[in-house]
Amino acid sequence: MSAATPQPPAPHVVLGSGPAGTALARELVRRGHPVRLVDRRATGPAVEGVERFPADVGTADGARAAIRDAAVVYHCVNVAYHLQVEVMPRVQEAVLAAVEESGARLVVLDTVYPYGETGGAVMTEDSPWKATSRKGRMRAELDERYLAAHRSGRARVVLGRSADFVGPGVLNSSLGAAVFPGALTGGDVVAMGNIDLPHSYTGIEDVAAALATLGERPDGDGRVWHLPTAPAVSTREIHALIEKRVGRPLNVVVLERPRPFGPFDEQLMAEYEEMFYQHTEAQIMDSGAFERFFEAAPTPLADTLDATVTWYEAWLRSR
Repeated sequence: MSAATPQPPAPHVVLGSGPAGTALARELVRRGHPVRLVDRRATGPAVEGVERFPADVGTADGARAAIRDAAVVYHCVNVAYHLQVEVMPRVQEAVLAAVEESGARLVVLDTVYPYGETGGAVMTEDSPWKATSRKGRMRAELDERYLAAHRSGRARVVLGRSADFVGPGVLNSSLGAAVFPGALTGGDVVAMGNIDLPHSYTGIEDVAAALATLGERPDGDGRVWHLPTAPAVSTREIHALIEKRVGRPLNVVVLERPRPFGPFDEQLMAEYEEMFYQHTEAQIMDSGAFERFFEAAPTPLADTLDATVTWYEAWLRSR
């Protein structure tokens, strides 16, 4: 009697192929997992070792097809700012139903929006959720549903919260395409609010590594974790660090109120107005709980800026 053919390991499925999802897919491959990377069209550049899969995970059928036979699902889907309040709850409903049906664990990439205005207080996982903005309240409601689904046994869920992204491939961030192209070419560098306030940024590679760890460690399930984030410094200090790397002074344009400028168009800034408090009070995220529990550390900000400048140099050459 012949032995049964061994079955291939179940895939880790990444929903969303933006900077976080793509970096996570690469990290999971590096760790030896089979990976399926899902977005609506699956037309992006090939990622070595990654199966690209087209699906609209805002629909029940699309989510079910994307998540089929998954071991772990990573929800890294995001949409344009003006669509978030409408679309993100629909994605949650479809994804939660699909993981409930399949039995896969769910790792959700989250934001600090649920905390709302803190008056500059350090944000920890124990900070109260006091959001008053539409997008902040929406995120808080989604998070409550995720955690309730875990408590009820409907699904196994864990949430990883990140501060603003920075790093290779990150364009749509206040420390992204509004900063590095101008820094490298002598053009305008856009900043917002009070640039002397400390502001946390999470390196995109740290986001990827931490989400992969949450996917491998079910002992972290059922709660919110702050992903490893380097100590906050002021935007002015970050500008000085970038100046050293590009060898020129930055031509900084500070937006003291939301208005269209550079890569920030009118529609985006109109939607961002309710979140502008993030640039008029300190934004300090503490990730010590994750670092201690999972024995992880954030990449030093200087190293992240080195990698980011290098990536933007290549990006500008390719345009």
